[in-house]
Amino acid sequence: MNTQGKSTTNGHNFSGDYPNKPELQQQDCPVTVQVEDDRTGMTVETLHRAFADNLYYIQGKNELTATAYDYYMALSYTVRDRLLHRWIASNTAYMTQGAKQVCYLSAEFLLGRQLGKNLLNLGIYDQAKQVVTESGLDFDALLEVEPEPGLGNGGLGRLAACFLDSLATLEIPAMGYGIRYEFGIFDQDIKDGCQVERPDKWLRFGNPWEIRHPELTVEVCYGGTTEAYEDEDGEYRKRWKPSRKVLGTPYDVPIPGYNNNTVSTLRLWRASANVDFDFQVFDSGDYSGAVADKISSENISKVLYPNDNTEQGKQLRLEQQYFFVSCSLKDIIHRHLSHRGKTLETLVDSAAIQLNDTHPAIAVAELMRLLVDEHRLGWNQAWRITRNCLAYTNHTLLMEALERWPVPLFERLLPRHLEIIYEINSRFIDEVQRFDPEDEGRVGRMSLIEEGTPKYVRMAHLACVGCHTVNGVAALHTELLKSQVLHEFNEMWPEKFQNKTNGITPRRWLLLSNPELTNLVTEKIGDGWATDLERMRQLEGYVDDPEFRSRWQAIKDANKRQLAERILKTNDEDIDPTSLYDVQVKRIHEYKRQLLNILHVIGLYNRIKANPQTNILPRTFIFAGKAAPGYYMAKLVIRLINAVGKVVNRDRQVAGRIKVVFVPGYSVSLGQQIYPAADLSEQISTAGKEASGTGNMKFALNGALTIGTLDGANVEIRDLVGPENFFLFGLTTPEVGQLKYHGYNSYRYYEDNTELRQVIDRIAGGEFSEGDTELFKPIVDSLLYHDEYMLMADYQAYSDTQQKVSQAYRDRDGWIRMAILNSVRVGHFSSDRTIREYCRDIWSVKPVPITLDSYSPDKTRLNAKKVMGRS
Repeated sequence: MNTQGKSTTNGHNFSGDYPNKPELQQQDCPVTVQVEDDRTGMTVETLHRAFADNLYYIQGKNELTATAYDYYMALSYTVRDRLLHRWIASNTAYMTQGAKQVCYLSAEFLLGRQLGKNLLNLGIYDQAKQVVTESGLDFDALLEVEPEPGLGNGGLGRLAACFLDSLATLEIPAMGYGIRYEFGIFDQDIKDGCQVERPDKWLRFGNPWEIRHPELTVEVCYGGTTEAYEDEDGEYRKRWKPSRKVLGTPYDVPIPGYNNNTVSTLRLWRASANVDFDFQVFDSGDYSGAVADKISSENISKVLYPNDNTEQGKQLRLEQQYFFVSCSLKDIIHRHLSHRGKTLETLVDSAAIQLNDTHPAIAVAELMRLLVDEHRLGWNQAWRITRNCLAYTNHTLLMEALERWPVPLFERLLPRHLEIIYEINSRFIDEVQRFDPEDEGRVGRMSLIEEGTPKYVRMAHLACVGCHTVNGVAALHTELLKSQVLHEFNEMWPEKFQNKTNGITPRRWLLLSNPELTNLVTEKIGDGWATDLERMRQLEGYVDDPEFRSRWQAIKDANKRQLAERILKTNDEDIDPTSLYDVQVKRIHEYKRQLLNILHVIGLYNRIKANPQTNILPRTFIFAGKAAPGYYMAKLVIRLINAVGKVVNRDRQVAGRIKVVFVPGYSVSLGQQIYPAADLSEQISTAGKEASGTGNMKFALNGALTIGTLDGANVEIRDLVGPENFFLFGLTTPEVGQLKYHGYNSYRYYEDNTELRQVIDRIAGGEFSEGDTELFKPIVDSLLYHDEYMLMADYQAYSDTQQKVSQAYRDRDGWIRMAILNSVRVGHFSSDRTIREYCRDIWSVKPVPITLDSYSPDKTRLNAKKVMGRS
């Protein structure tokens, strides 16, 4: 390696052979000067050089012309070089060893900002901070420059991101597959109390973390017709003659493991036209028509979750799902067959394909089509391969979230797949009838096709039939799947159903978001807990140590002050860091019951108005979250929260006791500030509605106490932290069912409960809408007459439990003790544990450790013969 002009770690410059240095020539042994490669070295000095070089040679800037974004890009490329070194080594090891890989198909990957996380996982966070600081820059401000890729809507996408981190950390060969949305989840503004959506232009200035691979572009087909024919062996076959073709180009994002050399891949597909420009149409004067196909094709990867309230929106959603599934399966098959001697019969030895919810469920039909139509396998052989390769994770108990597609739309867009689904269904129905010949209605209930006008394709049923395993994501959720939502499939195939309780990565949700607490934990129990979170239990021995509790509380107080500064900037609200931070941050949805939370706030407000001298514990109610653009009621709840905040925060009688803030633009990075600052975690969904939740885990890990129902993973959290350290309220899942079965009358609660009636009347009377009694009438009517999520039934129990919260918080030592126990007892909810269970019980994959020495780049010699003919 040429070392001219490079520096050793002792700061001396070397150039030439130094003929005038006899002391060097008189050594018995030659002196070897070791100089780190600027692209792979990890010392501060090397990072300094690489940072400056990338600013100059990649960004084309110097200190006189560089913007903050240029510095961010320069540092990101410095980090990316080190990722690529490990990424190439990882891919080479997997290829040469023939390793089985996890292929994780998900419509969402809510990654969060990458720079800080990549620095942390590579082990050079402190070194990079020193480099940036010594360059005269603000390191924290530089991290904030990074646009956040909003490639997910909420918990589903964030879980997928946590899983990728854990897969790499556990050294499991893995690839995530999804869509490179040009516009992710919308940016949210609050104007006059209302949610206003703005496009998320996260790619406007480029993305340093992705690598485009045009040579791996695949073709995806839509529409057209099918025709029957006989192949050369006289076998009856079907051929798809599509009317439209779209290209899918992969963009790879390296995902590093923590404290190892593994770098996995997230492969995101971008859609483009088969022919970008029709010159003949343009020449005829139809300038718009000349690029119409390009625009139509690119729409597929344009935006995350288009509004599906229209027929066009529904079609685009289905186009998106098929697009990334088809691209991904073709890529998986290509990589499998590219290894000499491998046949499709052994695909299961190469790929464990996990369907993250129903969005990729079309994979069942597409893999069958690829095997039967394109690779000419027999049906039974193809079905065996399909079932052995695919597994399905269900993430919802809401029937409306179990996707169904109108048969006419399916027939128009994917005619060959509809034929395959009918064939799968025909064979499946025969199996159902053999299983239970007495129940004539079972076939209709379990069929992949829901009868009606129009008929619908049931995607969850397709996934159940076409996958070897179906898993839920919390103990309660899985039991409800088995006993209610998919109970007849469980009766038929009980061996298929498993539970895999969700988890979160402690690297982002503690090490990165709460560094001071991280340092305290490491000081007390040493290294290693970041990849074995159960070790946090060792801190229980310090729970009664006054010095430890004092330091713990000091860290919480500092985090609360930081969040207060953030809220002052975003909301222009000055909140009290000594108040109890009562926090509910998550997607806005009726079943998550943000409305119940704000009803309680109004109840407290009413008490103060009725008796200004009443003793109310100072609280700051913090809300954040986005409502789907077409979800009217959720957006109206946001408006009510802001309206209540406007009234309460300006009322002098209330000053210093309660304050309400809705922080706009909820994101992963905002969550990293909110979770460490929270005192109380609101997990108040109607029992039996939340599959798992992961926000509840992030709050608890950072020392917040939970007020919640027995729903989702709350059940397991309460068991682990202890019932005495959890504020439980509300109906249980069986009680919800019983109440509905006997005829739930929400209006009766309004009549019988004076406090609740006063809350509803204040809303209905227009006191939060400047006298407009119509604005929030839909909310009032839903509570009184259509209370699907049973807020009225749970209100009093919730209000009473909040009183217990206030009492507990007044005992500061007792509260800190409870907070510590919450944090140190939730190690079970690490995504590392979840992934180990998937690997053991569903995927049958094993770790492949990566050593860099075997795969170091040789820059002096390339053997091009091996690659010149490779496509």
